[in-house]
Amino acid sequence: MRYLTKLMLQIMFFIGFSWLMNRLAEWLHLPVPGSILGMILLFMLLQAKIIPRKCVESGSDWLIATMLLFFIPPAVGIIGYRQLMMNAGVQIALVIALGTIIVMLCSGLVAQQVAKRKEGSHG
Repeated sequence: MRYLTKLMLQIMFFIGFSWLMNRLAEWLHLPVPGSILGMILLFMLLQAKIIPRKCVESGSDWLIATMLLFFIPPAVGIIGYRQLMMNAGVQIALVIALGTIIVMLCSGLVAQQVAKRKEGSHG
């Protein structure tokens, strides 16, 4: 019961934080979505240890674990584009696969560069 309460409070924190960052982005007329602003601010707060990791860990783990549910409606929506999928489905799948591979490669290269810099600064 205690874990469930903690989980619900952390999820409510994320929802409230998201809402607040969206309002802030609107109010400041920023060209950046509130969700991006919120991720940046939350990252900075976590890095500065203003918000301890344990205060958001359970909620973030749960949200990541259930993220697949948010992708089901778009996948089901593809059914409405049957003719498009029949005509260009292979091309669309290739573009998606190629885009995924490019993102994975770029992410890996950036992670390697960051790791090298950390090794160099500690070594």
